[in-house]
Amino acid sequence: MIEHQLDPTRRLLVTIAVMLAVLIQVLDTTIANVALPHMQASLGATQESVNWVLTSYIVAAAIAIPISGWLADKVGRKRLMVWAVIGFTIASFLCAIAQNLTEMVAFRIIQGITGAFLVPLAQATLFDINPPQRHAQAMALFGGGIMIGPILGPVLGGWLTDSFNWRWVFLVNLPIGAIATVMLLRYMPKSSLSQRKFDLFGFVLLGVGLGSLQLMLDRGQQLDWFESSEIWIEAGLSVAAFWMFIVHTVTARNTLFERSMFADRNFATGLFFMVVTGVLLLAGLALLPPLLQRLYGYSVLQSGILTSPRGVGTLISMLLAGRLVGMVDLRLLVALGLGLMGVSLQMMTHFAIDMGPGPIIWTGVIQGLGLGLMFVTVQSLAFATLAPQLRTNAAGLLNLSRNIGGSIGISLVASLLARNIQTAHADMASRISDQMLPAISTSVVQQLGLPAQTAVALINAEINRQAAFIAYLDDFYLMMWLTFAAIPLVLLLRPTKPPKPGELTVAIAD
Repeated sequence: MIEHQLDPTRRLLVTIAVMLAVLIQVLDTTIANVALPHMQASLGATQESVNWVLTSYIVAAAIAIPISGWLADKVGRKRLMVWAVIGFTIASFLCAIAQNLTEMVAFRIIQGITGAFLVPLAQATLFDINPPQRHAQAMALFGGGIMIGPILGPVLGGWLTDSFNWRWVFLVNLPIGAIATVMLLRYMPKSSLSQRKFDLFGFVLLGVGLGSLQLMLDRGQQLDWFESSEIWIEAGLSVAAFWMFIVHTVTARNTLFERSMFADRNFATGLFFMVVTGVLLLAGLALLPPLLQRLYGYSVLQSGILTSPRGVGTLISMLLAGRLVGMVDLRLLVALGLGLMGVSLQMMTHFAIDMGPGPIIWTGVIQGLGLGLMFVTVQSLAFATLAPQLRTNAAGLLNLSRNIGGSIGISLVASLLARNIQTAHADMASRISDQMLPAISTSVVQQLGLPAQTAVALINAEINRQAAFIAYLDDFYLMMWLTFAAIPLVLLLRPTKPPKPGELTVAIAD
């Protein structure tokens, strides 16, 4: 082993390579969503069964992320990264040529497993090839890929599906994966190996817990939650497995994760804030595009364009946060980020059903500014006091926390949306009468020549539209209060001193 830092040119090339790998992974988390109806017809699947295309990927990724650190120590970060990109690219090609649902689900599982390693390995690599004074800028770049992927995914997926066919949603990964593989082989430095004993029992417990939790969250709304015996079984398995895993981690000698990570207050608090980030990022993206398409009449492409200012705000604030790290207390930036997100959600609760695109754009920019500030600063604080050898495991846990937060957020807002639509519809329908709506009285309907059933259907359709809009506003209202409630928890973070130039020497082996 020799100790040195990469020269600027090689560091840039490594950065490009790992960010290309991150790009294909985060895009595939959402890019396939808009293509599901086309897949359903092509693969001969039902509306319920085709959802396994998404569920299989999410569950496989959740189970695989926790072992990324152990595998990187065992075979080397470079070797694991290269094989993960190759595996993900091949799995993408297999998904594109799948002829039935069984093949598609099998190939998506391979995609989820290989893709799970890419994000934590890329994040740990960016930390190791940059000195401490550049960590915030590195996390700003990394966060840009993480945040922009879910925003661009549905837009790119919709355009590819409409312009070509759904198979191009997966074929688009091939050239990116090939370029990333070549660059990683050529420029990425090798890391030191560590022969840690694998905690098989802990991994099985965590895998059962995560898999059950993800299945419960993904299928809960579809199965009417705890009215279904499947959801009860998944909830019970998840609680039991997580409890046993915690006891095992506290008491066992060789564990999947080093206990010292959780003793670090900033890292432990950072895990919570990553859950909050996942809720706000993915739950917001799950709400806004359907609102724009169903109630405002925008196309998939138009709704993607209207949500893209959120990505612009994220990029601006990430660049700003990268410059401010070391100049101000990072806890203030986290609080400011949460405050901006809360303000944007408060503005969204005042949306009108007949408004133009202006409020959508401005609230997106403000929310993006908040997300970017929070993401960069939380990541910087979480890694600031961790030992370098713990970074891959820590990156895996932080990304797992964000994914779990996203799954919880999506399930929460989807369930509340469905229930609030029913509640609002019932409340408004009970108030409809000829006296309250003279404009559509029986005499007027007869003059227009409309059949009575048609008139009733028109009234019901408008009630449905208004009820859906009220339900969306209720979801925004809930997310706003959750965001503001998280601000006092910033005090749990411990401020860190800004690093001095030349403070770190990165240990890597050529």
